[in-house]
Formats: sequence, C-alpha cells, structure tokens
Amino acid sequence: MRRMFTIGERILLTLWVGGMWSIGYMAVPSLFYTLDDRQLAGELAGQMFSIIYVVGLGCCGLLIVSALANGVPQALRAWRVWVLVTALALLAISFFVFQPMMQELKLQGLREGSEQASQFAKLHGISSAVYLATSLLGLILVVFGLRRGESV
Repeated sequence: MRRMFTIGERILLTLWVGGMWSIGYMAVPSLFYTLDDRQLAGELAGQMFSIIYVVGLGCCGLLIVSALANGVPQALRAWRVWVLVTALALLAISFFVFQPMMQELKLQGLREGSEQASQFAKLHGISSAVYLATSLLGLILVVFGLRRGESV
C-alpha cells in the first residue's frame, strides 16, 4: 500500500512541477515571442497560469494530506512538508491575490505610462518572483524526493 502512495505522490509532484516549468519557462515565453498581439499573448498566458495554479493547489494539497496521513507529528518535523506548505501558500497568494488584481488592472486599461500600467508592472514583477520561488521549491522536492532517502 505504501508503494501505491509513493507512486501517486510522484505523479502529483511531476504534474505540478513539470507543468510549472513547462508553462512558465517554455510555453509563455514562446507565446510572447511568436504572437504579434501582446494582449492576446497575455490573455493566453493568464489562462495557462490560472490552470497551473489550480493544478498546483490541488497537487500540493494532496501531497500535504498524504504526508499528514503518515502521522502528524512526523510530518510536522519534515522539512519537505514545510516546503510543500510554503509552495501551497505562494500558489494561493498568486491565484487568489495577484491574478485578480492584475486582471482588474487589465480591465481598466493599460495605456502606456498610466498609473494602471505602472501598478500592473509592479504586480507582474512580484508575481514573477513568487512564481520563480514556487518553481524552485518544487524543483527541490523533485531533486531530493518527497521522503528521506528517496529521489524521483
């Protein structure tokens, strides 16, 4: 039974982290490189990020539940669980705070030099840094595994 959990955990980790790296560092840059319409590229990118945030929230949540199922005291002492909790918090902030704020600014119009464009640029920078941090947390889990002595 433990082996089935391990395989399921690896699949969840692969889906989440692979998706983050694929979307954030391959697909979205390709959109902006390929499409002449930056607004369309931004809309598509926003949709892709929304999808991977939902995937990440689900996968991280399930991975945390799986770790807690093995014993709460043991899970709370494991640095890997705290990496997952941190990643989950960052994903939630990105999805429930930054994305709606950026969407609202887009709806107001982002004319070059406007206050909205300036606020959007700041939020975009912060959001990008949070995305990078979350991607790196996921990569740490891939490299070191979800459990002691296990690498994926």
